[in-house]
Amino acid sequence: MDLATEYNNRTLVPNHPEIIARWHREAAAYRASHVGEFDIPYGARPRNRVDLFAADGGRGQGPLIVFIHGGYWRSFDKSSFSHVAGPANAAGFDVAVPGYTLCPEVTLADIIDEIRQCCLFLGQRSGRRLVLTGHSAGGHLAAAMTATEWPLYGARSDLIQACLSVSGLFDLRPLMATSYNNDLRLSPAGAMAASPLFWPMTSRIPFDSWVGVEESFEFRRQARSLAAAWSGLGLSCRYEEVAGENHFSIGDLFARADHPMTQRLLELARS
Repeated sequence: MDLATEYNNRTLVPNHPEIIARWHREAAAYRASHVGEFDIPYGARPRNRVDLFAADGGRGQGPLIVFIHGGYWRSFDKSSFSHVAGPANAAGFDVAVPGYTLCPEVTLADIIDEIRQCCLFLGQRSGRRLVLTGHSAGGHLAAAMTATEWPLYGARSDLIQACLSVSGLFDLRPLMATSYNNDLRLSPAGAMAASPLFWPMTSRIPFDSWVGVEESFEFRRQARSLAAAWSGLGLSCRYEEVAGENHFSIGDLFARADHPMTQRLLELARS
């Protein structure tokens, strides 16, 4: 198997520039038209900022939904994903969209720590539990937060209510065979340490893993692997392949209130 090809989504999806440009436009329009607090600092680094989008009609009820963006931990910014808050805001939920420092400025372990810091900040600030979701690298980070032993960080053990990961990567060892590792700088030990697939998972948090049917074999294998592993540990897990969607187009579904993936996220928030 050619791992370099399997993990190169931009080559596999030739029209990805059009999709990404649409994300930028829709995010800017949503940010300009919706009530929110932007660039709230949660840590010391410049990109340790989070945007909060208020539920339609005022402060939301229930958990805070947190969307973590992707980009192989080395590209994109939170400002390109503001629009994903739309369906949840309309359903009465507040939504947080955090940024984080990118590789190679920091290591992947540093990014995991930054998102943990953000979750701790959001939990303390809101007094509410968190429902995590994210796409690609963001799906990995959402799963890493789900598997975190929060009492070790001074937080309530049930800080995370549920997680819906989309096109996530959970075993990072194959990335060492790709050019992405020039920025990620993963060693065998570091790849294992940053892979939620190999972490102990003692909680019983509902976990969903969604992926596009048109994605590569490796991305579908990755998405299936953690749902299978955590199901074996007694978690309530769900694995879904979405027909007709590739690695980029599946990101559009977060902004579609009528899509089953978005409806499932709202179901997890309401449960």
